[in-house]
Amino acid sequence: MAETTFASRSYRDDGVVLRTHKLGEADRIVVLLTRSHGQVRAVARGVRRTRSRFGASLEPFMVAELQLVHGRSLEIVSQAAARASYGAPIAADYSRYTVAAAMAETAERLTASEADAATAQYLLLVGALAALSRGAHPPGLILDSYLLRALATAGWAPSFTDCARCGEPGPHGAFSAALGGIVCAACRPPGSPAPAKETVRLLAALLAGDWESADASEALHRREAAGLVAAYAQWHLERAVGSLKLVEREPADP
Repeated sequence: MAETTFASRSYRDDGVVLRTHKLGEADRIVVLLTRSHGQVRAVARGVRRTRSRFGASLEPFMVAELQLVHGRSLEIVSQAAARASYGAPIAADYSRYTVAAAMAETAERLTASEADAATAQYLLLVGALAALSRGAHPPGLILDSYLLRALATAGWAPSFTDCARCGEPGPHGAFSAALGGIVCAACRPPGSPAPAKETVRLLAALLAGDWESADASEALHRREAAGLVAAYAQWHLERAVGSLKLVEREPADP
């Protein structure tokens, strides 16, 4: 009877580790973004012991195949096997680590209460971590592309061509995070920044996943784009992503 009850309470899923907290002397609370069940908070018992059978699978930025058991307030990790080991190459490089931390923090915010797009958010984050771990593109560009696409998946897709407020065909010269991206002169709020045309093209490339164009961009425009992306994320998340303060940006060309 006990085995039947346990089986009925357990389920399997893939999950990426967003962050962890120590619990007691040997346990850890793990915050996961799962493929099919959205954000999950679970207890991994004994995971901090040196002989733990799944400790390495539950480090930040790791993707694991999990068996979870429903608990009263937290789920319980009963099995975990690494599916993709992104943690080590990311942790070994400071710029990659800070970018991964900012992406994980954003994913946690976006999936805290919204389960409808959890699978899309999971796939987006795993893809970004994979690209980051193998150095496919500069870390800052991966971060900004991830932020724009994650916000778009959550329902806040920015416009970098037509006016985000009235739909007037672009190109336009002002940016408003509150209005949803690039805006025309008639809709432009006072004090709105006027990014360079190259920066707007870079933003559009990052949103579309046009890496050929993004990788060819200049450091000056990458830095300007990063500031606009951070402002856009802060506006829609309703507070700053703390990890973004630690991200190192490449210096502008002299």
